[in-house]
Amino acid sequence: MSDTEIGALRKKLASRPRSDDYRQRRRDMDARALEYKIAPDVAVEPVTANGVRAEWTSTPNDGRDAAVLWLHGGGYVIGSLDSHRHLVSEAGRATKAWALALDYRLAPEHPFPAAVEDAVSGYRYLLSRGIRPGRIAIAGDSAGGGLVVAAMLAIRDAELAQPACGWCISPWVDMEAVGETMSTKAAEDPMVQRAGILEMAGLYLNGADPRSRLAAPIYADLAGLAPLLIQVGASETLLDDAIRLAKAAGAADVRIDLQIWPEMVHVWHMFHPELKAGLRAIEAGGDYVRARAFPGPSHREDRAHSSYVPFRGPYNTFLKTDSKTSAGSLGSRSG
Repeated sequence: MSDTEIGALRKKLASRPRSDDYRQRRRDMDARALEYKIAPDVAVEPVTANGVRAEWTSTPNDGRDAAVLWLHGGGYVIGSLDSHRHLVSEAGRATKAWALALDYRLAPEHPFPAAVEDAVSGYRYLLSRGIRPGRIAIAGDSAGGGLVVAAMLAIRDAELAQPACGWCISPWVDMEAVGETMSTKAAEDPMVQRAGILEMAGLYLNGADPRSRLAAPIYADLAGLAPLLIQVGASETLLDDAIRLAKAAGAADVRIDLQIWPEMVHVWHMFHPELKAGLRAIEAGGDYVRARAFPGPSHREDRAHSSYVPFRGPYNTFLKTDSKTSAGSLGSRSG
């Protein structure tokens, strides 16, 4: 059955003008996101995390001994604390943990690898607060989803303990935009197209190799990374990025869970105030993170203030690998 909400959202997104000036796109992204208000029980606390501007969001029942480190999307060029606060706060609620959103440095003012350096600084900040690695999840969307994996690689290279898991939403991991779905899904995707991807990649890389493993982690040796949840919409041009990331991680004996959600657009979680599937996807991510890092009672009784619909597994395709057996399976689920 077709999702009527995603149909309406798709038309809305397709009608939005896109400025050629990345500075204007920054302002536009923040302004549109701020139209979505955070829930009244969310507390916001600005902080500096090892020199990186950041903020904590929390709800009354969140545990302070665990944290989600959030790396926002925006092609490494746009995006901010303002653009993602309504998403980060609900992701924290879903995991029953405090969420630390990083306002990492953006290109072109601060090109690659500045974002990776800031992500590792944020992780070190959480460790310095006495939060154990096994009680930390690193999460992010779009460019932030790719940055999750790059940060985990840099954490491994620095000989720090891995976090409990990573949560990658619509990850961008290919700086060259060569995935098959860049073409086959172009007519369906109202948000991400090859020309825009290549523009942002150019600003971010600033001449660096587009296959640098910390910029395009599908070309990295991912062995030793913590388990990954990868969520992607079936209508995304970045669908192939997610699939290739899952293959690369699974081939390196990393435990992965790939969820492909029917009809969904790029980072549909961002639109959860008007898209129930966005809330369900956040809930699915929360379930995964809690199982890996924050086991405890369900948080669903805390959602009475919202229009939340309990998660029923609406994604229809998944790929899981188990590093103990090095086996993988591809199957389907129905909601």
